[in-house]
Amino acid sequence: MHQVRSIFLSDIHLGTRACQASRLLEFLRQHEAEKIYLVGDIIDFWSMKRGVSWSSDQNTFIQKILKRARHGVDVVFVPGNHDEVLREHVGLSFGNIRLEHETIHIAADGRRFLVLHGDIFDQATRFSRVLTVLGDHSYELMMWIQGILSWLRHLIGIESHWSLAAFVKQRIGSAVRFIRGFEEVAAQHAVERGFDGIICGHIHAAACREIRGVQYVNCGDWVDNCSAIVEHTDGRFELKRFDGALSLTPAQVPEQSEQPAPSEEAQAIANSGRR
Repeated sequence: MHQVRSIFLSDIHLGTRACQASRLLEFLRQHEAEKIYLVGDIIDFWSMKRGVSWSSDQNTFIQKILKRARHGVDVVFVPGNHDEVLREHVGLSFGNIRLEHETIHIAADGRRFLVLHGDIFDQATRFSRVLTVLGDHSYELMMWIQGILSWLRHLIGIESHWSLAAFVKQRIGSAVRFIRGFEEVAAQHAVERGFDGIICGHIHAAACREIRGVQYVNCGDWVDNCSAIVEHTDGRFELKRFDGALSLTPAQVPEQSEQPAPSEEAQAIANSGRR
């Protein structure tokens, strides 16, 4: 059991077949924390409108979080776009879990981090409902193909988790550019609001590195990457994800390359998020 100061989880997508709840439970069995942040898209109400896939492991996750909240763990839930219906209830508490539109995390070393889901940095989500719905259906199709591939891998004796979506994101130029653009806008938003860093999710692309003089932290997800962020007692943040053997390993974070100056469009989006 690892004792850490804080745990940050996002994009679990409970209620869907793609949710890797068993791996998430293994992570929670290995980690205790004083604070747990649920950084949006925890429950996928969008997908549940078309059909619900709710496993016993997903039930156990909910029970485990509620139990930790009852026993004094500070649990904050920042809803995302897939569980945006809960944004109507921000400021309230349910089962000792606080709902917040965004929140501020003070690290052990005194740094101030803005915590929010991150969909405000996604132009498709913010400005085009049609593009959002099309993207959601495309992603579900990819998850259906993923299910077939996972069954075939299991049939030939390969038990490790492999994500088609993560594979595509890493190799298609437009997807890579979208991720880099999202990171740039999020970091610029933190700079504009005077924070030392930003912690978000949304794009299923885990990261923990410095961009534009602030620490950019993305929790990743429990669909494609099975990743989480932990804060240690000295204020150090670490990205962890499951390897093929279901054991947690520190993620290999690439060195941050020189970033270009933010575009006018990026600055406009970052500034609009402040209002």
